[in-house]
Amino acid sequence: MKGDGFVPKSPGRCQEIREETRSKILHDAMLYFAKNGFAGTRISDLSKSIGIGQGTLYLYFKSKEDLFHEIYAMIDNRKELQKLRLLAGLPLSAKQKIHRLSKFLMERLEQDEGFAAMIALNAQATLEKNGFAYEDSSYQSEWYQSTAKIIEQGQKEKTVVTGSSMKLADYYWGVVYLYALKKLFTSRYEMITVHDLERILLKDCGKQEVAPEWE
Repeated sequence: MKGDGFVPKSPGRCQEIREETRSKILHDAMLYFAKNGFAGTRISDLSKSIGIGQGTLYLYFKSKEDLFHEIYAMIDNRKELQKLRLLAGLPLSAKQKIHRLSKFLMERLEQDEGFAAMIALNAQATLEKNGFAYEDSSYQSEWYQSTAKIIEQGQKEKTVVTGSSMKLADYYWGVVYLYALKKLFTSRYEMITVHDLERILLKDCGKQEVAPEWE
């Protein structure tokens, strides 16, 4: 109706709004899943947290599972997992490998919210053991297995503390998980250093062996 001040949105602007809404849902849901886990997330609570109605959310994603899979595809870091596998097999000392891994993790956590979310979601899935979150059920555990392999090498070289390699790997990644959560949910925090992280596993961090950068 003329004169009522209403100007219909163009098709282009409508598409922009849809894309903006979808991006907001993905971003906010990523944080919500990272904090609450898959099992601990209800669509009704999630929609309230995002600030949209459940009906609107279902216009973009048909189910909680569909939304979760989309988020995980968005932040999938299989390249990093492949790098960790390769690192474990390189002809370097375990001390060099642990330094290289710790440096990479601290830099990525500092710079990349998506990487922090991936770490948090992997940890949540490991705790939940719901059998759903990852099509490859070994995916999240490979981070621990490859780290444990490096730990076992270091124990033979007598540069890594004694104990169960898997328990030590779990402890190491538990600290990484803690700082991933801090990256995602706190605005002011003191990030640990590479030295702090590798000290979890190494007997003596005073002298650092030089290793090539993890490209």
